[in-house]
Amino acid sequence: MKPWRGARRAAVGLALLLLLAPPARAVEPISLGLAIAGAAASALTGIISYPRLYCYFRECCLQRHEQRVAAALQESLDRRLFGQHLVSKVVVRAVRGFLSNAQAKKPLALSLHGWTGTGKNFVSKIIAESIYKRGLKSNYVHQFVATLHFPHAHSINLYKDQLQSWIRGNVSICPRSIFIFDEMDKMHAGLIDAIKPFLDYYELLDGVSYRQAIFIFLSNAGAEKITEVALDFWRNGKEREDIQLTDMQNALSVSVFNNRNSGFWHSTLIDRNLIDYFVPFLPLEYKHVKMCVRVEIESRGYAVDEDILTRVADEMTYFPREERIYSDKGCKTVDAKLDYYYDL
Repeated sequence: MKPWRGARRAAVGLALLLLLAPPARAVEPISLGLAIAGAAASALTGIISYPRLYCYFRECCLQRHEQRVAAALQESLDRRLFGQHLVSKVVVRAVRGFLSNAQAKKPLALSLHGWTGTGKNFVSKIIAESIYKRGLKSNYVHQFVATLHFPHAHSINLYKDQLQSWIRGNVSICPRSIFIFDEMDKMHAGLIDAIKPFLDYYELLDGVSYRQAIFIFLSNAGAEKITEVALDFWRNGKEREDIQLTDMQNALSVSVFNNRNSGFWHSTLIDRNLIDYFVPFLPLEYKHVKMCVRVEIESRGYAVDEDILTRVADEMTYFPREERIYSDKGCKTVDAKLDYYYDL
C-alpha cells in the first residue's frame, strides 16, 4: 500500500470511528485534538514521503522526465517559432540527448546567436518552460542581463566572485539548475571566464557536481556572419531550409571568439571547446513576420484581419536595401505595432 494512501485511510477510519462511537463514551476534547493532530501528521508524512504527490503541490528540482521535456520542447518550437529550422533541430536534439544521459561528463552549454527579434530569448524561455512548469519564474531558472547585473567595467572582479557564489549555491540546491546569460555581446570581456570551472569536465568541485546544469548564452555577436551565409544561399537560388549547421557553426564560433565587442572575445569557454553548440538564428523574411503577426493577433483573442496583418508586416523595415529580404528587427516590434490597430 502506498504510504500516503495508508495515512489517508487511517484518517478516514478515525473520523468514522468518532462519528459512530456511542454518546456515553465520547472522546475528551484534548484526546480528540491529539488524535486528529496525529492523523493529520501521519497523512502529511505520507504525502511528503511520496515524491510525485509532494511535487504536485510544490515545485521540485529534476521534476519532469526527459521524454516529456523533449516532447513539450518540440511541440512548442514547431508551433511558436518561425523560420528557424536549424534552431528547432539542434536545440531539441541537444536538450533531449543531455537529459537522457545519466552519465553526462559536463553541463550542457548552448550559445544562441542572431539579430534582435529572431527568437533567442523566446527559445530560452521555451527551454525553461519545457523543463520547469513555471519557466523563467522557476526557483531553478536564473537569468542574468549583462547591462543590468554587470554594468561597470571596474567591478569585474567583484562580479566574478558574485557569479561564482551564485552558481555554486544554486547548483548545490538543485543540480538541474538553468542559467541564462543575455546580452553576451554587451558583457565585459573576461567576465564570463569566471564560470569556466563549472562548464569543464570535472566530476566534483568542492564537493559539488555541475554536470546536470544547463547554461544558455544569448548574443547578437556573429549575426553578420549568419546573414552572410543566408544571403549567399538566397542569391544562389538555394532554399533557406537547405542551410545546414555545418555551413556556419565553425565560422560562427571563430567570428564570436574574435569579436572585440563580444563577451566571448578570446574566451576560454570557446578556446577550450566548452560550448557544446553555437546555434545560429537566421534573419527573418517577410513571410515569417506575417506568421508572427498572425499568432500575436490570435493570442489576443481577435479574428485575424488580413488587411491589418499585411499592413503591420509592410511597416517593418527590411535589408539589404536593394533586395529587402530580411526584417531588421525580426518580430520584436510586432506587438507594439498591433497596439496601434487594436483598441486595448
